[in-house]
Amino acid sequence: MPQYSYSFQKYEKSRHVRAAIRDKSISHKHSRELALAVNNKSIEKAREFLEDVLSKKIAVPYRRYHNEVAHRSNIRDGFCSGRYPHKATSEFLKLLDNLESNAEYKGMDLDRLKIISVVVHKGTKLKRFTPRAMGRASPKYDTLVHVEMVAIEGRSG
Repeated sequence: MPQYSYSFQKYEKSRHVRAAIRDKSISHKHSRELALAVNNKSIEKAREFLEDVLSKKIAVPYRRYHNEVAHRSNIRDGFCSGRYPHKATSEFLKLLDNLESNAEYKGMDLDRLKIISVVVHKGTKLKRFTPRAMGRASPKYDTLVHVEMVAIEGRSG
């Protein structure tokens, strides 16, 4: 079993709360765009945004991975291209639930929590083969993803 550590450096147990998901089979490109969209938001705003993405009310703006991505009219950040990544969004909601329960266990006020760091890393690469005609095979790769989220208890308002 590998030993994982968090990439967030200035962690204080009394002020910060963190959660992570490891080795999930979701798109690292979708996860990166979701992480940028959720970062620097309160827990309530992040949950509302992710639920709106699941119900296709708001599209996630694609900033880096936007080649051949259709334009959406319901993006708030001024970016034209976007998508509704269902699988990655549902995993982010589970991660947000885990972050909330960790904060509740520590005795923190959930209304004052603000997400300050969301990091997405590529994990293990699974290599498989798809059989083809004439005894040949084509490689098929699946890259697993690690997502880390850190929130801080700050001033309300």
